[in-house]
Amino acid sequence: MKKTVFLLFFVGILFSYSQSRKIPIDTMVVTTHNTTVKGQSFSYTATTGTQPVWNEKGEPMATLFYTYYERNNVKNRANRPLIISFNGGPGSASVWMHVAYTGPQILKIDDEGYPVQPYGVKSNPNSIIDVADIVFVNPVNTGYSRMIEDKDGKLPDKKLFFGINADISYLAEWINTFVSRKNRWESPKYIIGESYGGTRVMGLSLELQNSQWMYINGVIMVSPADYKVIRVGGPVSSALNLPYYTAAAWYHKVLNPDLQSKDLLDILPEAEDYTINTLIPALSKGGFISDAERKAVAKKMSYYSGLNEKVILQHNLVVPNSFFWKELLRDKSGQTIGRLDSRYLGIDRMDAGNRPDYSPELTSWLHSFTPAINYYLREHLKFKTDIKYNMFGPVRPWNNENDNTRDNLRQAMAENPYLKVMFQSGYYDGATTYFNAKYTMWQIDPSGKMKDRFTFKGYRSGHMMYLRNEDLISANDDLREFIKNSAAKGKSAKY
Repeated sequence: MKKTVFLLFFVGILFSYSQSRKIPIDTMVVTTHNTTVKGQSFSYTATTGTQPVWNEKGEPMATLFYTYYERNNVKNRANRPLIISFNGGPGSASVWMHVAYTGPQILKIDDEGYPVQPYGVKSNPNSIIDVADIVFVNPVNTGYSRMIEDKDGKLPDKKLFFGINADISYLAEWINTFVSRKNRWESPKYIIGESYGGTRVMGLSLELQNSQWMYINGVIMVSPADYKVIRVGGPVSSALNLPYYTAAAWYHKVLNPDLQSKDLLDILPEAEDYTINTLIPALSKGGFISDAERKAVAKKMSYYSGLNEKVILQHNLVVPNSFFWKELLRDKSGQTIGRLDSRYLGIDRMDAGNRPDYSPELTSWLHSFTPAINYYLREHLKFKTDIKYNMFGPVRPWNNENDNTRDNLRQAMAENPYLKVMFQSGYYDGATTYFNAKYTMWQIDPSGKMKDRFTFKGYRSGHMMYLRNEDLISANDDLREFIKNSAAKGKSAKY
């Protein structure tokens, strides 16, 4: 008996050392499900798996994990739109929009987006799967996606993946393979990207046309990060934050009574007008602004932000977002407000300081998203692996050089008369603010000849505006309307 036990133990040790924890390079698991969306019941197929990224020799150098949803019993798949969905980071998995926005299953959270136990998922009665098929894509090192060793056991150069232009290039190739494998070349196609995904899909719009000869019908940017504004600094970058300050201060009821008594959408146009016509010119004067104008601007900024004039003057009228998150409620409750969603509150070690200790909204989201996606993929979609699902993966250093994505989108639109663009932003997003998104939209086409092909939608929530149930409903409906309005409808692609 003892010999048998020892033998089994020894065999187990040998077996464990003979294995390695690796993701399959090319595999898929197919399951069938039922759902009800907008009162209509139907079945759909979920394909979860990995698909290679090929190098120049046609060898796999990485594999991307994806989840693909198709509505069943569709008579003409060629007429059915395909949505290709990315999140951002860079380095973020596709989990966020997958199980909280457009997918057929969403998190078990309350109506404002806060975690509730037991964790898990529930049917999404607002998913756009009723009108479009969706594939959620995880770039390299996010989700279960990984680089692949060559025959000599060497990993590919990280520069092939981790940079604005490298990311766009290999993802366009991957999309080509996916569309070919799934026989979707005839279908109208849309690319949607959240946060850094906004930069990604702006670049992909032209890369798909020029390198893959794939022309798409729509680009959707959710809370987009535009590096031509964010992290650049200067008068424009700084001033564009003010309307967000107005929104966050209004939510927390710390605005001047004249503004606080009005509805949010009644006061934001006023803050936007002041930003464009007064604040940007004033900040452009730098240290040569007159004392009288400096004080007048500080007074008005205080009016629109809820901050004290003194701290605004101490910052030379340039108030960082991080200071705003720490300062807004410092003398009211001593709490901080969230970066990605300023409705969320945090508690720092001390009230003093220039920035919050942590992001309360992100910790809240990880609280609910992480167990839900791991449970959902394994138990509902039957994709099982010992590889860790990277909510955020190692993608640094990230090459931000030669960012021409904004102009690339303009060029793609000029070359493709079908192509339309929609922006979706939450008013309480302090990372990629809604007014930054509007500014990006205004700057894409300086000629103004294509402005009727742009749409902007705002919501009373933050970066992931869909976490708030009211906005989940309206944002998905806005996607449906955008898909409908960007359909070719038998018209030729010409000017």
